[in-house]
Amino acid sequence: MAQWLGQRTRGHRIAVSIPRPGVVSVYCVKTPKAPRGSSRGWCAGSFGRVVLVRHKDTKEYYALKMMSIAAVVRLKQTEHVKSEREILESIHHPFIVNMSWSYHDQNFLYMLLEYVPGGELFSYLRKSGFFNSAWANFFACELISAIDYLHSKLIVYRDLKPENLLLDYEGHMKITDFGFAKRLRDRTWTLCGTPEYLAPEIIQSKGHNKAVDWWSLGILIYEMLVGCPPFFDDNPFDIYEKILIGKITWPKSMDPVAKDLIKKLLVHDRTRRLGNMKSGAEDVKNHRWFKGIKWTDVRERKLKPPIVPKISHAGDTNNFEEYPDEDTKFVEEATPEDVALFTDF
Repeated sequence: MAQWLGQRTRGHRIAVSIPRPGVVSVYCVKTPKAPRGSSRGWCAGSFGRVVLVRHKDTKEYYALKMMSIAAVVRLKQTEHVKSEREILESIHHPFIVNMSWSYHDQNFLYMLLEYVPGGELFSYLRKSGFFNSAWANFFACELISAIDYLHSKLIVYRDLKPENLLLDYEGHMKITDFGFAKRLRDRTWTLCGTPEYLAPEIIQSKGHNKAVDWWSLGILIYEMLVGCPPFFDDNPFDIYEKILIGKITWPKSMDPVAKDLIKKLLVHDRTRRLGNMKSGAEDVKNHRWFKGIKWTDVRERKLKPPIVPKISHAGDTNNFEEYPDEDTKFVEEATPEDVALFTDF
């Protein structure tokens, strides 16, 4: 586990000026994640970064996601970026980072997002080593509420992992980074996501649907309880092989009820996977591990968070890792043809 945790790569700290009325750049929060190892977070950070900004009039803080148009096009991420913006514009949920507006100039795409100062769930998991069953149960509840909402909007998230889960000032969870999210009514065949969290049907190119999010939930619950995902390796292809074989090491100390839930989520046959059967998310909510949970209380943020981040002020960045400065003078210029792809952005 220590070897796996040590694979994480740091991003960079930057400062920029923002060409948008009413907003000024203050300092950087973080950049999108570089991988934990060579396999984690495909293309993350290759064309974008996130900076902390403050509204001139209201003094409210936001996270501004900036993406190089030329790099987005070059890396063939145009449809992913467009989809992310369209989805964020259409949803609103207490456990999902909200987007205020989007904009583009001649070289960059911008998305102004809610700033969540508590930092990543991954950081707390790494510091703790693992979470006890009660802690993992809390975060799973809020995540299930969000997944159920997304699926009701015909949206599959496809990139569930602790790096994409932020904590707000009270300790409630917020899902961020919708770069791989997609609306679908049937199935899609795009190979995307994070290797350790990929469902078997994605690896086998069988076409996938919302069932992949329930598989990823099982992986996440295991990772919270154990400290590492059930399938990991330095080589992503070895990870895929382990996922397809499906052999899992179960610690003797694991809560047997949680283990039962994970087993039912990590079923290779998606037609028998919990969450993807006739009753959908209700089957997951009715599992014994969530006995006594009032799901209306979950959505209304009435459950008491097990972790309350230390935050000194609204723009506090201490819960994010420090990154070395980066030379930002060089800007990859976009062609008029590239910019034209984002006319409606």
